[in-house]
Amino acid sequence: MTTFDKREEGFEKKFAMDEETQFKAMARRNKLLGLWAAEKLGLSGAEADAYAKTVVAADFEESGDEDVFRKIRADFDAKSVAQSDHQIRRTMDELLATAAEQIRAAK
Repeated sequence: MTTFDKREEGFEKKFAMDEETQFKAMARRNKLLGLWAAEKLGLSGAEADAYAKTVVAADFEESGDEDVFRKIRADFDAKSVAQSDHQIRRTMDELLATAAEQIRAAK
């Protein structure tokens, strides 16, 4: 194996690891977001955990964050929870940073 091949293999491994870390951070962010939303919806305990799992599952509908945002927005609207779109998106961003920190700290 040449030096170039070794270097290429190293970049491929790093890319795969970065993608896995990003996936884990997004899943954790969605769980944290689900728990935050559950609190706003008046859920606690097992109900809050179950709701958080539905938020995580919602992320598999399409790529990107819009599927998760739409779920939270629809659930807030159904229960008349006063949160702006901006507040939901800001919380999503803040929780992604928190989740990424948690993932890095766990390594």
